[in-house]
Amino acid sequence: MRNLKPFLISIATLAGLAVAAPAAKHDKRSLVKKAGVVYNVFEHAATGARIEFVNNSGICETTPGVKQYSGYLSVGENMNMWFWFFEARQNPSTAPLAAWFNGGPGCSSMIGLFQENGPCKFEVGSEHTTPINNTLSFSNYANMIYVDQPIGVGFSYGNNQVNSTKTAAPYVWNLIQAFYSSFPEYKSRDFGIFTESYGGHYGPEFAKYIQDQNKATVGEPINIVALGVNNGWHDAEIQEPAYVSFSYNNSHKSIINKTQHDQYRVDFNDYCLPDIQQCAQTGVDLDCQNAESICYYTVERPLYNAADYDVYDVRAPSNNPEPPSNYVQYLQRAYVMKAIGAQSTYQECPNAPYNKFALTGDGPRSFLNELSGVVASGITTLIWAGDADWICNWYGVHDVANAIQYPGQNVFAGKFLTPYKVNGKEGGSFKTEGNLSFLRVYEAGHEVMYYQPELSLQVFIQTMSKGAIHST
Repeated sequence: MRNLKPFLISIATLAGLAVAAPAAKHDKRSLVKKAGVVYNVFEHAATGARIEFVNNSGICETTPGVKQYSGYLSVGENMNMWFWFFEARQNPSTAPLAAWFNGGPGCSSMIGLFQENGPCKFEVGSEHTTPINNTLSFSNYANMIYVDQPIGVGFSYGNNQVNSTKTAAPYVWNLIQAFYSSFPEYKSRDFGIFTESYGGHYGPEFAKYIQDQNKATVGEPINIVALGVNNGWHDAEIQEPAYVSFSYNNSHKSIINKTQHDQYRVDFNDYCLPDIQQCAQTGVDLDCQNAESICYYTVERPLYNAADYDVYDVRAPSNNPEPPSNYVQYLQRAYVMKAIGAQSTYQECPNAPYNKFALTGDGPRSFLNELSGVVASGITTLIWAGDADWICNWYGVHDVANAIQYPGQNVFAGKFLTPYKVNGKEGGSFKTEGNLSFLRVYEAGHEVMYYQPELSLQVFIQTMSKGAIHST
């Protein structure tokens, strides 16, 4: 991602891109027309990376003068990873760069783009067939890249070699390297990773892998300064019992009674916990598969079925229309696909990539050690959660935050949550110590940014600014 200068003048002029110095001697840049779509193509001699993208499609970002690029970065043999990049709406030449990853495992980051923090969004209702401007986009502040990974998710296509969080990380690193090889003007920028849900696995591991590559002086150094994970799935041993606690005693809706609560705690201790501990002890795929299965059947599924509610927002019934899913049909339209350069039909959360993770028992594997290492290294870290989410509820996320091992752990864990305000209005409660912040967001489901966009943008800016979050 970060070796070379932008396009040659002739190509840059045709493509409408900014021009710097010529590319390296043996690199190739060209314009290629496929099915009536003109792609900018860059072949990087040193790494073999191939990048194909269209610029300024007019889809999603409609702010005058703000550029966007969408297309594919090759991260391996016939491994075409989809990216959609948006310049910052303010000061793009100096603004930091942030990458967004949705979770799953195996869900597209177009979810985050169109439902949470991208430059456009949909309104609820089948009559809303095109997006509108999102005035509280993360791109107000940062240059944003949204990535569909692993291969087979969203618009990405080709060979999928990924079957776990650990095996996903090198391909994400390859993508960043490939991105910077074509857009080297970003290589000196502060870089942040923001993610949610299964991002409790992804975020810490991706950040750690980047740090390890930096230490080994492999490729271009990536100046990672921030990690943000909302409603993350980090550690099964900590978070599985939180399903029981939250179902009984959250601030929105009681799902079970006290007798049920007590029985589910017994079931967790007798059945789920021993298998989680066996998975952690041996690391064997079969043991971890067993842990996932046993915990699902003894704790998770019974609680799913205990009442009619949306596991992503307990305030709503299971047929909750929010966040609106209109964007899926939009991205599957032929004219939209052509405009953005998509070469495969959009799939939001296909089964095949998820099944590969399931076969290695990736879900119950803890990434608390990786998270602790990232925080201990000094990277500004935000662990936050919407308090109406059940699937990765704030009780468990808060317990994970308190368990992070870093120099400030004892002080952090001993602090109480205090009001977090946006322009004087309380929107959550939080605590910080050193480079770690935890935030409970009031009246927000799993996709926090959809429910509380103003608060979310403030939190994002503060974290990308390399400081603890604070009220305004």
